[in-house]
Amino acid sequence: VAELGAHLTAASAGDDRPSIFEAVAQDSLMAAVKPALQHLIKVLAESNPGRYGFLWHWFDEIYVLLDVLLQQHYLARCSASFSENFYSLKRIPTGDYRQQPLATAGLPKRQHWKSLLLLVLVPYLKGKLEKLVSSLREEDEYSIHPPSSSWKRFYRAFLAAYPFVNMTWEGWFLIQQLCYILGKAQHHSPMLWLAGVRLVRLTAEDIQALEKKLAGSTSSQMHSIKTQVQSAVRKALGGIAFSLSTGLSVSVFFLQFLDWWYSSENQEMIKSLTALPTPPPPVHLDHGAGSALLPKLKTVCPLCRKIRVNATALSTSGFVFCYRCVYSYVKAHQRCPITGYATELQHLVKLYSPES
Repeated sequence: VAELGAHLTAASAGDDRPSIFEAVAQDSLMAAVKPALQHLIKVLAESNPGRYGFLWHWFDEIYVLLDVLLQQHYLARCSASFSENFYSLKRIPTGDYRQQPLATAGLPKRQHWKSLLLLVLVPYLKGKLEKLVSSLREEDEYSIHPPSSSWKRFYRAFLAAYPFVNMTWEGWFLIQQLCYILGKAQHHSPMLWLAGVRLVRLTAEDIQALEKKLAGSTSSQMHSIKTQVQSAVRKALGGIAFSLSTGLSVSVFFLQFLDWWYSSENQEMIKSLTALPTPPPPVHLDHGAGSALLPKLKTVCPLCRKIRVNATALSTSGFVFCYRCVYSYVKAHQRCPITGYATELQHLVKLYSPES
């Protein structure tokens, strides 16, 4: 314990070096924002699938585009990501501790673009990989067309190896954080090491330089048409990024509250406190396009227009189809064919008649 305390004291001796709590807190900031935004988009998509369904379908791509604008704005303006600037931190190239350029100087081009790619692209690819693993597991569990033996062996080997790969990835981050706590590393995250930068606290000179840069950019005059067009484009992109950052700064605590409120650990308590009766069928089906798909006979599948075989209901809407019909439709469109509600393969529910 005494040795660990000595290491922590030595590690915190440098005033410019952020503590592990600051470093981990800024990492968790954006990790909390995305699930909360995702839940808001899901509520919009379920309330009006025709108008907002595309937002849910393309949420990852829309989020990446907004994230690129946001992170590019902050990296160019103050040499930090949005969450790092929120905690008054900046990035400097790894190297001599005595050389600490001002935040307004920006990062070298190589470190800048590496930082942007690692901030945006790595989380996007990791999320896509997790969705791929989830879909392959669903395919293995719900598929009615068994794949060929070679492909089946490949993706089952992939599913078996993924937990170990993920454990290695998370273990790398944990070891890096332990080395940072003990003062053996300059970076608390491998992403910073790959980008060739390290985190330091903003100084009084940095804050003054940022304020002067903001005041100078608003009062500067452009003369040529080309520079005016470039300035307008820059201001438009900067305005979008600034509005995103301002909105996130104001609502970050509210988004974190939403993330906690809809977390799996809190769901049981929420259900017990807010239990409501089952809602009635969707009203918009009375005169909408979905009503045209409903056959007059209750035993006919709305998709193939034949007597249902292997009846299967969707838990998201309650409508019943043939298993093959609804499996193929949900797999291709991720929504209910009647109501348009967002639906996954795990929402298929097998129905058993008394005769069977």
